[in-house]
Amino acid sequence: MIAERASGIILRVRPLTDSSLIIHWLSPDFGRIGTVAKGARNAKSPFAGKLDLAFEAEFGFVRSTRSDLHTLREVMIVALHAGLRGDYTRLTHWAYAVALIEALTETETPLPEVYAEVRGFLRHLAGPPPQPRSVLALEVRLLSVLGLEPAVESARGGTAVGELLRSLIDTEWDELPTLRPPAAAVRSLKAHLERSLLDHCGRLPKGRAAAVG
Repeated sequence: MIAERASGIILRVRPLTDSSLIIHWLSPDFGRIGTVAKGARNAKSPFAGKLDLAFEAEFGFVRSTRSDLHTLREVMIVALHAGLRGDYTRLTHWAYAVALIEALTETETPLPEVYAEVRGFLRHLAGPPPQPRSVLALEVRLLSVLGLEPAVESARGGTAVGELLRSLIDTEWDELPTLRPPAAAVRSLKAHLERSLLDHCGRLPKGRAAAVG
């Protein structure tokens, strides 16, 4: 069998057996994809130290013909984002980002624009202390690239909310901390996005209240 190659970000890691792990990835070419890392829990495994939340990596896998879990063959780390795992707020924001991605996307569907935004958000989390507005920016951007950008005509706050929405889309990730939007506009956009997520997902992704305050 020929191994396929991909780049990706690890969204979830969970045990499969005493020796193996299930790894869920977000990839630009394959979207959300699940792999099994056989023997990864063994101390001498070639996967040791290479599989953890939010790792960016190049990886190879062989497709399964019987399930949606494919066999992971190799992993080459690109970025560890080690600071993420030592900070509760950053972890909270990342956990919500994963839940949001899973709520808005289908498995094994190419998602290059979604991947680009999530990668930008992940790298942003390693910078200045995280702010709830960064989570709102991720919500707005993912909804936008998926063709679900919320109309703001009916939002309380009208023009101010619309201006904030555009700013969150157009501002580079590393410049988001410089935004100083009116508190009322932030509250209105937060509520407006909540309604949009309920409309599109049927429920709010887990962890939103903790992530956006």
